Amino acid sequence: MKAVIFDLDGTLIDSAPDLHIAANLVLKDEGLPAISLEQTRGFIGRGAGVLVSRMMTAVGLADDPAEHARLLAKFMTHYEGEPRNTVVYPGVMDALARLQAMGCTMGLCTNKPEAPTRIALKHFGLDRYMGAVASGDTLPQHKPDPAPLRHVMRDMGAGAALYVGDSEVDAETSRAARMPFALYTEGYRKTAPGDLPHDYAFDHWDKLPGLVQRHFAEILA
Repeated sequence: MKAVIFDLDGTLIDSAPDLHIAANLVLKDEGLPAISLEQTRGFIGRGAGVLVSRMMTAVGLADDPAEHARLLAKFMTHYEGEPRNTVVYPGVMDALARLQAMGCTMGLCTNKPEAPTRIALKHFGLDRYMGAVASGDTLPQHKPDPAPLRHVMRDMGAGAALYVGDSEVDAETSRAARMPFALYTEGYRKTAPGDLPHDYAFDHWDKLPGLVQRHFAEILA
């Protein structure tokens, strides 16, 4: 079986604009200064809870659990719903169709909570490609713990897979799961590509099907 598992934010979709808007709506409600889009991009990758923690730190709020829970609930209220400013990266839909035609089974492993994950997948038509999905609240563990990635593999019935992601969290997750990793270099990473452990790298989605074909030709030979 040729199995490919994807990250979501910063890999398949650029969701930073909607996350940025939701964060600043919370801050405006609280009478606090706004954060920039670039700050928001840097906060993405470890789930909504961590994003809100980083948002709080950025505006000088103390790390108080009760306050964090309150602001996280407000953030999710603003964020859940149709993704109005999120976009699919160029070439994604064509690449997924080509992978499907190649006989690849596909799945998703993300730290985004389940509700907005399902909404985004349906909104963009990505759901028809994903045979198994692990969201940020599917398991007690989150990436970079390898448990969610292994969970997707089990659901797909895959003995081996290639993981595709964009960030330090994804690189760490793939290494922890001992899974080959393809790095999409145009996402939310903060580290130079050469400093992130990866087996493959690509800067446009039209390059991924050929990369996947070469990978499985080598391991299945």
